[in-house]
Amino acid sequence: MLQAFIFDMDGVIIDSEPIHFDVDIQTMKYLGHDITEAELEIYVGMTNPAMWKSIRQEFNLNQTVEEIIEYQLAKKISTLRGLAIEPIDGIKELLINLKEFDIPVAIASSSPRIFIEEVLSKFGMENDFDCVVSGEEVDKGKPAPDVYIEAARQLGVDVKHCMVLEDSRNGITAAKGAGMRCIGYVNPNSGNQDLSQADFIVEDIGEIILEPFMD
Repeated sequence: MLQAFIFDMDGVIIDSEPIHFDVDIQTMKYLGHDITEAELEIYVGMTNPAMWKSIRQEFNLNQTVEEIIEYQLAKKISTLRGLAIEPIDGIKELLINLKEFDIPVAIASSSPRIFIEEVLSKFGMENDFDCVVSGEEVDKGKPAPDVYIEAARQLGVDVKHCMVLEDSRNGITAAKGAGMRCIGYVNPNSGNQDLSQADFIVEDIGEIILEPFMD
């Protein structure tokens, strides 16, 4: 029986992957290197520290991970604030439906809490979730299951009764590793993502029907 619903954020609530790709490419140019969107696709769903640790090693960057993230995050927040953007179609309706069933909801995102809060503030959704967990607040980020296990703990729900909505291979791996069921959302802007581990795959948030999971 469904007792909690946990949302990834980037590529699920907000179509932010194009923002991330663009700013990360700009950040690499600032650091004196070129990187392509295709090269960045493998990092979708991962935390900033994990991603930049890997890229820093690959490109032998002189800057520390902390210095890179400081530049990148400031640019992302500035970009987000300047955009006229709405939540992904169907998200608000899904949240309303979950509330009708009295199902608690959470966000479990790899983004830093400051970026999560910026997104929720922009959309006026600060009070729509029972808890918010950043992947940078647990021991290991996605594809490790820690962030989803922590969200379930904060909601007070057994992991086997949680459903996750994800758009990335790393996120689905995390959800399944936590022992949760997972819906894979095909977001073309999230790059070439392998969603095959998901229990269900949808191309539109409106395809998600809660009733079959309530028994």
